[in-house]
Amino acid sequence: MKRLTGLMFAALTASLLLAACQPAAGGGEARTIYRGNTIEPLSLDPDKAHIMDERVIIADLFTGLYEPTADAHPIPALANTADVSEDGLVWTFTLREALWSDGTPITADDVVFGLQRALDPATGNQFGAPLFPIANAQAVYEGRVPVTSLGVRAIDERTVEMTLEGPTPFLPSILMFWGQPVPRHVVEQHGDAWIRPENIVTSGAFTLVDWRVNDFIHLRANPTFFDAANVCLTDVYYFPTVDTAAAERRVRSGELDLNNDFSSGNTAFLNERAPEIVRVAPGTLSRTLDFNTTSPPFDDVRVRRALSMAIDRTFITDTVLGGSDMPATRVVAEGIAGRRDDVRIDYLDLSMEARRAEARALLEAAGFGPDNPLAFTLFYQPSASWPRTVPVIQQDWATIAPWVQVELAGRDSQLHYDAMRVGDFQVATSGWVPDFDDPYAYLLQWETRAGEINYARYSNPEFDALTAAAVATPDPEERADLLAQAERLFLAGSASTPILFEASRDLVSPRITGWQTNRVGINQSRWLCTTDVVETSE
Repeated sequence: MKRLTGLMFAALTASLLLAACQPAAGGGEARTIYRGNTIEPLSLDPDKAHIMDERVIIADLFTGLYEPTADAHPIPALANTADVSEDGLVWTFTLREALWSDGTPITADDVVFGLQRALDPATGNQFGAPLFPIANAQAVYEGRVPVTSLGVRAIDERTVEMTLEGPTPFLPSILMFWGQPVPRHVVEQHGDAWIRPENIVTSGAFTLVDWRVNDFIHLRANPTFFDAANVCLTDVYYFPTVDTAAAERRVRSGELDLNNDFSSGNTAFLNERAPEIVRVAPGTLSRTLDFNTTSPPFDDVRVRRALSMAIDRTFITDTVLGGSDMPATRVVAEGIAGRRDDVRIDYLDLSMEARRAEARALLEAAGFGPDNPLAFTLFYQPSASWPRTVPVIQQDWATIAPWVQVELAGRDSQLHYDAMRVGDFQVATSGWVPDFDDPYAYLLQWETRAGEINYARYSNPEFDALTAAAVATPDPEERADLLAQAERLFLAGSASTPILFEASRDLVSPRITGWQTNRVGINQSRWLCTTDVVETSE
């Protein structure tokens, strides 16, 4: 089926032969799929991975109190039931009987340990902020109190009590992806090496069999998974597909069953040549440019606003990218619950000519001109739509004045975000997918307390006060109003300028069943099946 050479062919052939000897979870049939997944992961540790393409694989390996359905809505997973107090501040979870992949029972202590580890400063988790609704979570994350102060405790082996800072109706969505239980007995035995195939113990529908760096990752169905009887697939292979065009060809030829992206500019071509594999849906993924607000000249709001004004977002989405993406007029996507409709960037009614004239005036007021050019580097990832988009943005900025001089520099996604976390950039591309259905899922990344994921280093006490008040109020209307105020304030500061909301674009072979393209962009293999099987011996 695949044209592979050398060590990759030998290793994959051996793995396939081994898989053929394994009965399926349901018995007697082997079903294997081959998934393209954009990048090579740096980590599959749930508390250390930070790129969406890593978390796609992690979602196959680990499950939390809740898990996403095929259309990305939360349903109980390790949690069997959840009782919520009248004030919404105390959630009591009863766990189902479940096992780690080594046969060890998953207990309430594992749930507590997973949440504590996710927030422990020693872990180095960049994404503690989504868990801040839990009482004392921020203080734990910042190292001000011990992890045992976190508002979660094991009442008995199968009961977990969680206390929150304020009412959080979207808590199930958070717990789908963040703070998942991890096997304490394995983590403490192997340290950072616990995630290696020879050591790993998982709770999800699959476990890790092999990881050949820059070749493939092989997962196999986990027979101890609590719903193993309803998992169709026996084996899943993930391949890094940095070259999107090559990945498109591999899906069209049948070499890959899936790829989680394709070039938006190829939408018309693919719809003409292979419409049966094209899956597109409106997305919530926000593509932005982040300015390093702690570094001159981008500590000056006039400079940031000028550059933001000069970008023709509609031209980018409709002409450059083919029309499936939406130009971003704000930072919260359409369709998000509690999103007020009267929030938008304030200069959108001006013509592009007027916007660029005002941008030039702003830059001149900030001290730039022929004798003092505005020269800087725009760093971007060589993935998604950025390679096609950033040259257009560079040209938009050049139209402000000839003394606006922008150099483009591409760098690998992992290195790109590593540099952004430590502030090693002037202007850089970024992306964000909300983890729950609420405007706060976007806005939390710019709170002062968000730490390293606040790439722009935006810090505004008024913004922080608005989001804190929104999180604390039980009134949904008041909450929506407060978050709308916070979004307007953030847009006025231009610390990060929204470019577009990227559609969810997937290529899916007709042999795959159960696939639902969704707004979150995570499609667990546990919901998938194939139209063909390979008979195996029992």
